[in-house]
Order: sequence, then C-alpha cells, then structure tokens
Amino acid sequence: MNPTGKTFWITGAASGMGKALSLLLAKQASLLIISDRDRVGLEKTASEISSLGARVRSEVLDMSDFNAISQLAGKVLSDGIHIDGLYQFAGISQRSLVAETPVDIDRRIMEINFFGVVALVKAILPDMISNGGGQISVTSSMVGKFGFPYRSAYSASKHALHGFFESLLAENSKYNIKVSVLIPGRVRTNISKFAINREGNEYGKMDPGQENGITAEKAARQILKGLQKEKKEILVGGSELLMVHIRRFFPALYYILATRIRPV
Repeated sequence: MNPTGKTFWITGAASGMGKALSLLLAKQASLLIISDRDRVGLEKTASEISSLGARVRSEVLDMSDFNAISQLAGKVLSDGIHIDGLYQFAGISQRSLVAETPVDIDRRIMEINFFGVVALVKAILPDMISNGGGQISVTSSMVGKFGFPYRSAYSASKHALHGFFESLLAENSKYNIKVSVLIPGRVRTNISKFAINREGNEYGKMDPGQENGITAEKAARQILKGLQKEKKEILVGGSELLMVHIRRFFPALYYILATRIRPV
C-alpha cells in the first residue's frame, strides 16, 4: 500500500517498532491514530509525529481490556474516520518454563497477544470493507513459526495469529483487504524487559541476543518496504531468521537445535 494521504492506526506506538513505523509513516500519511498503554511514551511519540507535520490522534489503550477496545474503535469510527491501515504491534512476551507456569499466566498472554488483537480487527474490519478495502498487519514472531524454550504461551499466541489472519485473508481478499503478518527476529526493543515470569512479574532485563539485534528503526524500514509490496509475510531481522527456514525445510535439525538453545 502506498501510505501517501492515508489514515493509519498503530498499536504499541509508545516505543519500539510501533513508534519507529509511526514516525516513518508520519512523513507521508494524512492522519495517524496511535495507541498504547504507556501514556507518557505515547505522548512523546505524538509530539514527534506532530513535529514531522502529520496529524496525530493518541489514545491510551490496554489490549487486555476488550470493552475499552470496542469503545475506542466505535468512537473513532463515529467521528467519521476510515482506517486505511491497521498495524498492530502491542503485545507481551514471556520468560518461564511450562512446568512452572500457572494457566492464568498463559491466559493473560493469550488475552493480550491474540484476543485483544482480534477484538480490534473485528471492530474495524466491517467499516474497512464498506470503505473499499484496506491493509491489516499483525506482529507475530520467529517463535510464531516454531516453539522455543521459556516462550510456550507467547509462542502459542503468535502461532494462533497466523491461523486467524490467514483465514481472515482467505475470506476477505475479494473485498480488497490486504493482510501482512510481521515475523520479527531479534530487534532491540523493550519487549524482553516487559516480559512476564511465572509469577506474572516483569522479567526486567534485556536478553543478550536481543541486545545485539537490529534497531527498531531498521526493523521499521524493513516492515514499511514489505507493507508497500503487500507481502503476506514479512521477515524482520538479521541472520537469526535462518531458524525460520531451518524449521520449514529441515525439521529434524530444528528439533535437535531447539533442545540445545539457551532459553534466553
């Protein structure tokens, strides 16, 4: 999709890839709606977007609050705003073993990463169809393609996104709905710091692999290039993405490697 003159809604825009893509789009878009649970970070992003000359509307939003998602989407649409592109980056990661993680932690991760994302799409999709189409992107992960130690519920939530959005595309491509699933590898963001452990507390530190990953700005450039080409899957990262291809073409090797990978 050519972003010039379009209206976009970006979740997870207070930091990381969501913020970086918002700033890239600000150079071409007509209106950016940005949301995140981090009010302070969101206000900073909005200020930076404004300084680039784009109109911006910031809305604090917790993706685990389905009523808030529905109400905000209804408010935006009732204001006569039509969303051309809905790009979702909000999510939460995990650092805990399967045997030690209570089901309520698994549910919390699924609520944010899967059900919250789905709720916002369902709130926006009918209007997008009636307005002639649009583009939807959702952020999966490398571990949305394969399992990984310490990421069981996180990986499951990302696997679920692939099934849902491939189905959404199959049903709605005739309405000019474009769907892109983002598959980041190691990107230098705060996702590992805000990941939750078996007690539901923040992990609080940057993973070594992530520390050495590409910047959010470089990731955003890769993402925007893929979105402009309307690619159905967009790999984002560096050499670590080789694991996606190993899992697909050499599954036996993947199973050997997976048991040897340090969880963090």
